[in-house]
Amino acid sequence: MRAFFSVDLPDDLAEPIADVQSHLDGADGLNVTDPAQAHVTLKFLGDVPETATDADTGPDVEDVVAAGERARDRVDVEPFECRIAGLGVFPSLEYISVVWAGVEAGGSELTRLHEALEAETTAIGVDPEDHAFTPHVTLARMNDARGKKLVQDVVREREPDVGQFTVDAFRLTQSTLTADGPVYETVETFYI
Repeated sequence: MRAFFSVDLPDDLAEPIADVQSHLDGADGLNVTDPAQAHVTLKFLGDVPETATDADTGPDVEDVVAAGERARDRVDVEPFECRIAGLGVFPSLEYISVVWAGVEAGGSELTRLHEALEAETTAIGVDPEDHAFTPHVTLARMNDARGKKLVQDVVREREPDVGQFTVDAFRLTQSTLTADGPVYETVETFYI
């Protein structure tokens, strides 16, 4: 299964996320994410075998769940407030592949969770991240540059405040890719 660790945004922030995404309407080549599935990815795992017998090498789901438990236990984080605000892009405004909403408050706690998950998952054989961790909520992915100018203008001109919520858990999430976009299912919840 394709999996990642995430902090999910509450349902009441789906509408503010959709409102921010509406400013990107008309940007050709841009695919917006489902606002009801908005989340901060803490650690992308890729394909994880569901059982040890399915795993030629590397960890299976049980190993990953245990790594998540160890990460939760080792990190010095208690429930905290997280505010989603501002806009940005990866990798740059000149070459846009992802449009995101930023984390204005709670970023240091999310970073500590990421670092603990990174340490525990790489210790069991998951590939380490190949880029620095930037806490964010993906709003859209750009497939081609036809709508780049509109996206650049929105990112430069808007400073949306999506809202605040309490983070008291993170999840191991299964992602199933479909023609209508990814479908997410919680495999395990880790309360902090």
